Amino acid sequence: QVQLVESGGGLVQAGGSLRLSCAASGGTFGRHAIGWFRQAPGKERDFVAAITSSGGTTDYADSVKGRFTISRDNAKNTVTLQMNSLKPEDTAVYYCAAHRSGWGFVRTTTEYDYWGQGTQVTVSS
Repeated sequence: QVQLVESGGGLVQAGGSLRLSCAASGGTFGRHAIGWFRQAPGKERDFVAAITSSGGTTDYADSVKGRFTISRDNAKNTVTLQMNSLKPEDTAVYYCAAHRSGWGFVRTTTEYDYWGQGTQVTVSS
């Protein structure tokens, strides 16, 4: 079992930055790839970024590549999503999730077993 709690969301102007954190509890955090997803009102939950269990490989949606950076600290059971050059279209609830393995089909929500409650990110124009 892995419990996940996101933090760091808020309101920011376009062009600004936010740093989201995902804190995990439970004994198996280091075995799971971790993904970030986002969901805007009336839309599906979309993949944003993912990182392998070891932190050695990352994947990003094209819409955030070059602006967002995912990282993890297995000693502290945390995953961070640094978001720069934010745009109004980045507005959404952001969720972190633990994948069922160390890596795999990381862009698919059904491959994730554990989810946080989400944190709101709002980017004003």
